[in-house]
Amino acid sequence: MKLKKQIKRPLIFISLFILPCFSIFAQNNFVIDVKNVGAEIQPEMYGVFFEDINFGADGGLYAELIKNRSFEFEHPFLGWTPFGDVKVQQESPCFDKNPNYVRFNEKGLRTGTGLENKGFTGIGFHQYDEYLFSFYARSISNDENKFKVELLNAGNAAIGTSEILVQGNAWKKYTCTIKAKETEAKGKIRFILETAGTVDVDHISLFPKETWKGRKNGLRKDLAQALYDLHPGVLRFPGGCIVEGNTLKTRYQWKNSVGPAENRPLNINRWFYTFKYHFFPDYYQSYGLGFFEYFLLSEDIGAEPLPVLSCGLACQYESKECVAVDSLDSYIQDAVDLIEFANGKVSTKWGKVRAEMGHPEPFNLKMIAIGNEQWGDVYVERLEKFVKVIREKHPEIKIVGGSGPSSDGKQFEYLWPKMKELKVDLVDEHYYKNPEWFYKNAKRYDTYDRKGPKVFAGEYAAHDTDKANNLRAALAEAAFMTGLERNADVVHMATYAPLFAHVDAWQWRPDMIWFDNLTSVCTPNYYVQKMYAKNAGTNVLSIKSKDENITGQDSLYASAVLDHENSEIIVKVVNISSVNHEINIKLDGLKKSFEDKEVKITCLHSNNPDSQNTLAAPLAIVPGNYSISSEKNSFKLSVTGNAFYVCRLKIKQ
Repeated sequence: MKLKKQIKRPLIFISLFILPCFSIFAQNNFVIDVKNVGAEIQPEMYGVFFEDINFGADGGLYAELIKNRSFEFEHPFLGWTPFGDVKVQQESPCFDKNPNYVRFNEKGLRTGTGLENKGFTGIGFHQYDEYLFSFYARSISNDENKFKVELLNAGNAAIGTSEILVQGNAWKKYTCTIKAKETEAKGKIRFILETAGTVDVDHISLFPKETWKGRKNGLRKDLAQALYDLHPGVLRFPGGCIVEGNTLKTRYQWKNSVGPAENRPLNINRWFYTFKYHFFPDYYQSYGLGFFEYFLLSEDIGAEPLPVLSCGLACQYESKECVAVDSLDSYIQDAVDLIEFANGKVSTKWGKVRAEMGHPEPFNLKMIAIGNEQWGDVYVERLEKFVKVIREKHPEIKIVGGSGPSSDGKQFEYLWPKMKELKVDLVDEHYYKNPEWFYKNAKRYDTYDRKGPKVFAGEYAAHDTDKANNLRAALAEAAFMTGLERNADVVHMATYAPLFAHVDAWQWRPDMIWFDNLTSVCTPNYYVQKMYAKNAGTNVLSIKSKDENITGQDSLYASAVLDHENSEIIVKVVNISSVNHEINIKLDGLKKSFEDKEVKITCLHSNNPDSQNTLAAPLAIVPGNYSISSEKNSFKLSVTGNAFYVCRLKIKQ
């Protein structure tokens, strides 16, 4: 039996109730040392990592609904179905960085000449929602040319229409609004020249009228809202391996991702063909979701931005291509210019670009990562060049280096001492392991060097059987995170990965949030991250059982923090087994009693650790809220099997 759920409502706390499954308990005693307040917990401790994998950007968070809107794919009509006389042209283009456009030639002998686009595995339309359609055009015949735009359902029936007149032989933007008459998950759009004439067309675009915060060139509302609800402290972007590229030519170049969205050059996606079982030859990056939008999203969701830049090495899994150490100047200048773009005055070159894009105020960038999962001497030699210049020009910026692609082994052991020698501020560690690894590694940072660089757990996720986003994996992560929290003097940031996955177009799993063209679902892993981020606290408190940290004894894991700003003590308890526990939690050294003698509890639980949330059943496993009574300096917590608890106690002022 599950705890009562409170979904999308203010938290309502009810008095303690006894569940039938609590009939037999193992007894445990935990002691929290309130007298000795420990290390500070960084405000950016728990965050998110975004990479354009699994159609996470184009076809996902980025709200554009048309694929290949500027006809710049290697096969220009990929994503489109042309009919009548439609040809790709390049003479006198509308946009110099996206030179392809199409010429419609309608002679009045057919029912029309035009194009259909099916979007990203279909276009999702919501009944009664409005959609903004736009394109650039010029009339070669200099006549008045009428276009018809149709939203189509899966059966090719029109569920929304509009008409637009094109006049004049100069490139001009045309727009209209179309309302959908019905909901359709696998729709498409049809664009028809109905009058005789010749017209050039470029950058055909379709957005929901309602985007996140109503922004133009905006983000899909439900996915951006899910990020906001996480309360993340940091947003790492634009990815990991896509930063490197399969080749240096296909690496992510941030300067290509700013300025007018229509003139951002296309880039092939790193995940185009890496996974042969999920091959997507139409997976490109439009850069519509670019560095300006990433900075803006960070600001909107209250997260510190952490951009990742190429260090001059292509992906070492797939290539040995690298820039010579003495030829890195342009790469290093990209990093310096990015800092200017984020923080510079509007009178500077790149600060002016930011201001012209609509944000004259600086983004207050505080840190930057150089490289992703690079390793060996080739990485260290290049990183050293970046560190030297950034320290000279921007000593206020923290630098994140890397420890390679694994959590241990030869490269990991080589890189950590090198990161100390270079005096980077944080070292990025990655681990995709089975749940057992996460259980065992709750102690991982107990013995780390307290004086060296701090740890950034930049990519991690528990990979259970079939790499499912089930409760077992989520609890393994919750157990591991008690060790991150206990060692907040060493671990300054942590981000689960990957973030998004389209159910019809994914290459990697597990992922925190799954979605289709209409809806999305948050996984149990998402709720673990949310429970940590919203209950991060400000300082570590010691919590022990029999004078030992609670790191798996009786399958229990625990951490405790002080929230100094709200005068609260927060206790997190994870039970990875099916055994129920009665835990007496005593606060040693508490001078004042709890306000109203109340403990507010949030619990994530299921009797079946294989349980998952799905698009069909998105609320199968969600946190529930209730309250219990406390004694003067203690409280009893009844812990069911397969559960994660967050307990908050407010101290009287």
